[in-house]
Amino acid sequence: MKQRDLVVVSAGLSQPSSTRLLADQLSAAAVDAAAGLGVRLDVRVVEVRDLAHDLMNHLLTGFPPAPLKAALDAVAGADALIAVTPVFNASYSGLFKSFFDVVEKDALAGKPVLLAATGGTARHSLTLEHAMRPMFAYLGAVSVPTSVFAAAEDWGGDEAEGQLRARVVRAATELAREAERREPAAVADPFALTTSFEDLLAGR
Repeated sequence: MKQRDLVVVSAGLSQPSSTRLLADQLSAAAVDAAAGLGVRLDVRVVEVRDLAHDLMNHLLTGFPPAPLKAALDAVAGADALIAVTPVFNASYSGLFKSFFDVVEKDALAGKPVLLAATGGTARHSLTLEHAMRPMFAYLGAVSVPTSVFAAAEDWGGDEAEGQLRARVVRAATELAREAERREPAAVADPFALTTSFEDLLAGR
């Protein structure tokens, strides 16, 4: 069985939050879909809320504290990513944006990403297409076709939850397929020598 690493970035502000609830549903569905393809997904969740102070320190100093550095390294080394944000003022949250502002350049290049968001009403659902998808395209990520938005009414009633579940499974299956068909992510060592000592001594 193949093994791949899935990192889930959840930017909910409360505990518990509907953002984390959606993130957990998506990751569980991705694990199930991947298992059906012969892939074991190892999941790591990054709760951006817990890194809020570290993010501000990094933005001001340019040096990430250890917990934030570990989270950024996990994102860079992931084979697939699930990114979930609450919606405020018709866009992703400032905390969500701050996290991806400090992700290393090219860390998401070619990486499959499932985009998801939560909000009070379905009117905010276009945030996924006019705000999140363009940002991840700029970062070089490969966003799967299906994105998932969960409004407050999606959590109440069997019919609404069933429709949300169908969207979750569809998006997670797309992500699992992308993770299965790609080679495991390789993170370049910034301290690795790219030139031999002989060439260095020869001035080449």
